[in-house]
Order: sequence, then structure tokens, then C-alpha cells
Amino acid sequence: MTRSETLLAWIDARFPLSKNWKAHVSEYYAPKNLNAWYNYGLFALVVLAIQVVTGILLAMNYKPNAAQAFDSVEFIMRDVPWGWLIRYMHTTGASMFFVVVYLHMFRSLMYGSYHKPRELLWIFGVLIYLVLMGEAFFGYLLPWGQMSYWGAQVIVNLFSSVPFIGPDLAIWIRGDYVVSDATLNRFFALHVIALPLLLIGLVTVHLLALHEVGSNNPDGVEFHDDVDPRTGTPRDGIPYFPYHVSKELVATVVFLMVFAAIVFFAPEMGGYFLEANNFIPADPLKTPEHIAPVWYFTPYYSILRAIPPVAGSQFPGVVAMGAAVLILFPLPWLDRSPVRSIRYRGWWFRSALAAFVVAFLVLGYLGTEPSNVWGQFGSWLGGADVATVVARILTVVYFAFFLLMPWYTRRDKTKPVPARLT
Repeated sequence: MTRSETLLAWIDARFPLSKNWKAHVSEYYAPKNLNAWYNYGLFALVVLAIQVVTGILLAMNYKPNAAQAFDSVEFIMRDVPWGWLIRYMHTTGASMFFVVVYLHMFRSLMYGSYHKPRELLWIFGVLIYLVLMGEAFFGYLLPWGQMSYWGAQVIVNLFSSVPFIGPDLAIWIRGDYVVSDATLNRFFALHVIALPLLLIGLVTVHLLALHEVGSNNPDGVEFHDDVDPRTGTPRDGIPYFPYHVSKELVATVVFLMVFAAIVFFAPEMGGYFLEANNFIPADPLKTPEHIAPVWYFTPYYSILRAIPPVAGSQFPGVVAMGAAVLILFPLPWLDRSPVRSIRYRGWWFRSALAAFVVAFLVLGYLGTEPSNVWGQFGSWLGGADVATVVARILTVVYFAFFLLMPWYTRRDKTKPVPARLT
């Protein structure tokens, strides 16, 4: 035996290195017909690695103190060697994380990757999405600029609308009666330590669940069911390494080129990735004209604004906003279609999915703008602004996609599904 083989044998006797390599990489079979939509899960892993590394480097120079936080960010940008690059990679990574996660979830909707036996895989994915939202929200306050400060103030104040416990809950979250130094410290701890550990743990169990049930594919056919009796491997599967790995490396290089182009040429992305007001130090005495969350929260913010308050309380809107996220969990049981992939579904599901995507995108745009951005209707609608009316209609479309799914997926006329992958 060579020295490397001897070392590997020594390690394998004490740790299942070769066993795990074979189980999850070299002898893990994936469908042979995976297309570009199946790269976004890997892109999310790449961005997670970028965020962890750049976050650690930023934390070395950041001061979680209300009097020094903004200046420490300026110090990173201006005086720390390559600090501007590290920060732009982190801010770009935050938005790109949501870009790839949204596309990853859309692919699951298209190809039915939440169907049996992948229900738990989907639930782990939604939990990752929830933790990612919390991670992004807590990190949004840390620059201590005008928009981060007031955005956090508005969002935390929403919890005060919860009946009975609301005011105490808001104080508990802030650690004070207003967003202050105590809030900054606890948000920093959650952003840097607690939620990243939870996120990495959920990603791990998500991957383990994926490798237990196998990858879905654009045809929605269980390729594991057709096994070659001579080799005991799926006829329509190929080893993940080196075949899929080589394809994904090329896709990752292209993704990183796009990522680098944003970092070097458009890190603010027209104010969507980095807002102009966040380059102004937080001022508790001066409220910005228009307060809006970052773009990846705006669809839910639009739903919040679309629901009218009851007795002066915004609690119904808060409930609707929370329900808009939580309704993702029961999706595997709402879809009653006998087929998985959109390739073999009828026009009912295709139309519903298209309407859902349009509603989500337009709600996202409306959330970045003032509520009266499109002007007012006439007195025949009580002077309601156009944007609010549109947001209410699209909120109904958003929830109808899920709540009516048992009905229209049963009614849908499906095409015959092939026995093997095409």
C-alpha cells in the first residue's frame, strides 16, 4: 500500500470518510436529465460559504455599539485593506442568496419536488427560508444607517399589534422601549452566532434528506424504481461525481462571474441591494420620507399594507403577512395532482403558477414604493389609491394559489408520464 492509501485506511478505521464520500458523492446517483434549474441549490451553498467567510472578516472590525457601529462600517469601507470588497461581497451575497433561493423554490413548484416521498425535504427547505429571513432582518440593522434603523423600528413595532402580549413582546425583542444599543447588541449576537449555526444545521439535514430520497428531475419520474439487475444501479441515473460535478463547476463559474460583476460594477443595484438612506447615520429624530424593507421582504410587506387595520390595529395585516410564509409548509398535501412535473400538467396548474409568479413579483415591486405611487381612484372607490387596490387583488391571487390548489389540481387534465426519463 502507498502512504496515501495507508493514511486513508487509518482514517477510515476511525472515521467513515470513504464511506461518506461514496454514499454522498462518488456513488450517489442522480438523474441524467437534470437541467440548469437544478444548479440553484448549489449556488445557495456557494453563497452561504461566501457569507460565512466575509461575515467573520467583517465581525473582526465591526463595533456592535450604537455610538460606533456606523463609523466602524465606514472604517471597514475606507481604511481596512480590501474592506470595501469584503463588505460589498457580503451585501451582494445577502441579496443573491434570496435570488437563488427564490429560483430554487420556483423550480420545486414547477417540477413538483415537494411530492411524496420528498415532503420532509420541502419542509426543511421552508425552514431554511424562514431562518434566512430572520438572519437577513437581524443583519439589516447592523450598519446603523437611516433605513436600517427605521426599517427595524417599523418591523419590530408590528409585534406590538399582537393582542394582549404585543407591547411586552416588542419591548422584549428590542431590549428597550425603542431601537437602541441593546437592540443592536442582541441582533448582532443572533446574526453572527445563533442563526448561522441553525442555518448550517438545517442545510445539513436538508442535504441528508435529499440524498436519502434522491433528486427529483424535470420529468418527475422516480428513476430509482428502474434498476439495472446486473449493476444494481438506476438505468437512468449517473454518478454525481464526476459527471454532475463537472457540469455544476461550469455553472458555478458563470454564477461567480455574474456575482463579481455586481460586486465591482453595481454593488448598490440601483438602490435595491444598498439603499441611499443607509449611507446616512441613524437619526432617531429624523424619519425618512419613505420607509421600506429590503427588496426580498417587499412582497410580504405589500400584503401587510394591503390588509386594512381593524379598530386602529395592524394585527390583521401582521397575521396575513405571517400566513403568507407559513402557507408554504402544507404545500405537499395541498397538491392533489397525480403527476409532478409541469411538463405533464394541464393549463389549470400552469395558469395558476403563472398568476402566482406575477402576483409575487408585482407585490414585491409595490412594496418598494409609497402606497400612493400610482395615484388615487375616484370617489366611487372611496378615494382608495391604485397601488393598495392592486395589492389587495394580488394578495387574494397569492393565497388562492395555495388554498384552491386541492380543487384545480384534481380538475387539471394531465398528460401521460413516460416510464423512463426523457
